Amino acid sequence: MIEIPSKLEGKSFKLYHLETQLKPLGYAIGGGWDYDHGSFDYKIDDEVGYQFLRVPFTAADGQLDSQNTTVTLSNPYLLSHKYQIGLDDNVHIGNVKASFDQFQEPQDKDADFPEKYIDTGKDLVKELEDLLLD
Repeated sequence: MIEIPSKLEGKSFKLYHLETQLKPLGYAIGGGWDYDHGSFDYKIDDEVGYQFLRVPFTAADGQLDSQNTTVTLSNPYLLSHKYQIGLDDNVHIGNVKASFDQFQEPQDKDADFPEKYIDTGKDLVKELEDLLLD
C-alpha cells in the first residue's frame, strides 16, 4: 500500500454527489463498504492481480445507505491484490456457500505495488483534486 498525500483528506461531500462525479470517470464503490465507511476504487491495471487507487471515506452523518449522507474523505492510496493462479486448494465448503462465494481468496491482499503505476496514481489524485475542489 502506498499512501498519496492529498488536499482531499478531511474534505466532506454528499455521497450522492461523489458518486455522480466519480462513476463516469471509472470509479466504483469498493465491495468492502460498511454502514459507516467505504471507498471509491479505480482499477489502474490487472497485471498479475489488480492495481487500484482507493479513496476511503467515512460517514459524517448517518449511515451510507441513508439518503443525503455526507462522507469525509481520507488520503487516497495505491493498493495491489495478487490472486492465486489455478485452483483454490483451501476450499472446504458445500454447494450452498459456493453459490454465493465463487471467488478465490487473494494470495496477497497487500502485494507490492508496481512502481510503473505510481505516477499514474498521483495523476489520478491530482485529477480528483481538480474535479472536487475547484
